[in-house]
Amino acid sequence: MPDLVLKARQERRIRHGHLWVFSNEVDVKRTPLDAFEPGDEANVLAQNGEFLGRATVNPNTLVCARIYARKPDQPLDTALLTSRFEQALALRSTAYSTPHYRLVHGEGDLLPGLVVDRFDGTLVAQLGTAGLERVRESVVEALNAVVKPSGVLFRNDSRARDLEGLAHEVAVASGTVPELVEAVENGVRFAIDARLGQKTGWFFDQRPNREALRQWVRGKRVLDVFSYVGAWSLSAAAGGAASVTAVDSSSTALAALDANASANGLAVETVLGDALAVLKQLRESGEAFDVVVLDPPALIKRRKDQRAGLKHYHALNQHAARLMRPGGVLISCSCSHHLGASDLDAVVEQAAHRRGWVAQTLSRGQQGVDHPVHPAMPESQYLKTVTCRLASF
Repeated sequence: MPDLVLKARQERRIRHGHLWVFSNEVDVKRTPLDAFEPGDEANVLAQNGEFLGRATVNPNTLVCARIYARKPDQPLDTALLTSRFEQALALRSTAYSTPHYRLVHGEGDLLPGLVVDRFDGTLVAQLGTAGLERVRESVVEALNAVVKPSGVLFRNDSRARDLEGLAHEVAVASGTVPELVEAVENGVRFAIDARLGQKTGWFFDQRPNREALRQWVRGKRVLDVFSYVGAWSLSAAAGGAASVTAVDSSSTALAALDANASANGLAVETVLGDALAVLKQLRESGEAFDVVVLDPPALIKRRKDQRAGLKHYHALNQHAARLMRPGGVLISCSCSHHLGASDLDAVVEQAAHRRGWVAQTLSRGQQGVDHPVHPAMPESQYLKTVTCRLASF
């Protein structure tokens, strides 16, 4: 097994548990990165020869190595994958009463670059690194051994694969995968197109925050912006909202939302259009809401997007605040790692202030337990949700 040696004093973060090695941390004189092929495995060593972990390597990316084991002589093989899947399944089986959850959450489950979502008998997996691509058959073998699904779908079309130099594909890896899979969340059933929907087709990470929404919606008028196929909207409707309006820029997503609402015997009004444009139109029409949910996609995907993304968060929250009745509840979310929790608080506070109100923070949320956070990796703590009451002042 080849070695990948770090420069002097670059091992501290890795020694403390972080799983990524950046290309500028490697001693390329002793271990040239161009000696590796994408997906090769290596022993990561400190400058003094101390063993730090086993990793897969991609010499062409900023994160050039991802540690998957802390023991020497441990290949990324079916046996290791089976052990990690069993460990991941034990957590989810304890936490959830139905088999609908994220089964494997990358670094949080000690398998960097691998995501697997479970929709009862169907698993939808994403391989995000060249190292995982090398062992794709072992991934499927281990999933079949541990979960025994009726089908495994590879949804390998993420931006991460572009960075790794990997081709996109959406393909059935084993068994049979139905046209639509089902997610069950807080008593509501959702039919999802796992082949064409966003990411793996569903966003399990917001489940606890959508459940918490229900305490604020009974008898209220609710606006759900960036609704996708209706997770927040239908949770509000099931929680007794007087009316729910869902906004999304995808006609396909809204059609799925309508179908899900009908299947659950719930009523939701849908509005097709760009979020900011629709918020402006609703204000001009004199609309007002008691509860507004803002759950946009990641607006700051890279550090260089910080300024433009922050401006967008401010605009969304300010337009939302202008649509709210006094004492209304604003639930504002960010899945951008580069936007900190305090930054999101400031965005909401400024939106309230510009309306002449004050934001009273009621609660904060993060991703559900099926998206575990790696304590040594702040990158794995990405989802932030703040619930505020906008009070007159």
